[in-house]
Amino acid sequence: MDFSRLLKKASLAGAFFMSAIWLSSAQALCPAPASLPVYQVERVVDGDTVRLTDGRSVRMIGLNTPETGKQGQSAEPFAEVAKRRLQALVAENDGRISLQVGEQGKDRYGRTLANVYGRNGANLEAQLLSEGLGYLVAVAPNVALVGCQQAAERIARQSRLGLWRNSPVQAAQQIDKGGFAVVAGQVIDVQQNGGGLWIELQGELVLRIAPDLLKQFDVAAVRRMKGQQIEARGWIIDRARGGGLASGQSRWMMPITHPAMLGL
Repeated sequence: MDFSRLLKKASLAGAFFMSAIWLSSAQALCPAPASLPVYQVERVVDGDTVRLTDGRSVRMIGLNTPETGKQGQSAEPFAEVAKRRLQALVAENDGRISLQVGEQGKDRYGRTLANVYGRNGANLEAQLLSEGLGYLVAVAPNVALVGCQQAAERIARQSRLGLWRNSPVQAAQQIDKGGFAVVAGQVIDVQQNGGGLWIELQGELVLRIAPDLLKQFDVAAVRRMKGQQIEARGWIIDRARGGGLASGQSRWMMPITHPAMLGL
């Protein structure tokens, strides 16, 4: 047998072995509820969204994959890889998935928000996270699986898989556009007012925890972050757009929606 065929067989064996390990971990960390309805997928829209044959679009809870190219824009790194991987996972399940709809069942675009499972009980968000094909996101109240999904992302991050191969974490001082980001920076100040808890980082970025979300956080621990280097993730808003930036305010603002989106 020539080397290339031998290598291919070894690679397939390795992939099977890793899949077996993942399946065991996924079922242990993110077990599917005992009985869930099954639906047929019409198509995979991108790495975190599918369209069902009943006409619904389903946005997967806890996962944010890189953006595919739209309206003439270039796709972000690993966007197409994540989409193809989700297509493969759906195909492995004969186009059928099970859904656990979130406590908040719809997003502002009318998409169904749900945790998605294969027929073997594996959570597909956690599988993509474990392969480094997306970022963990936690938006209350849909946070039932945040712990196991954090563990899944940690597998990819520690192994430098996918988008973690070259760290995607941006320095807070270098933020120059809106959209989803994972950022790191030193906390300059922490203040609280009627608008919530504000965490000011070096540069022009401020993090905001809304008043109605404060009960989820250890506010005293957040205050102790002053002077420390932290990491945060979320969707950055450009407050200069539309003339909404007041004098003395940081241009960039990132709402923090859950403690899992903020850490040392």
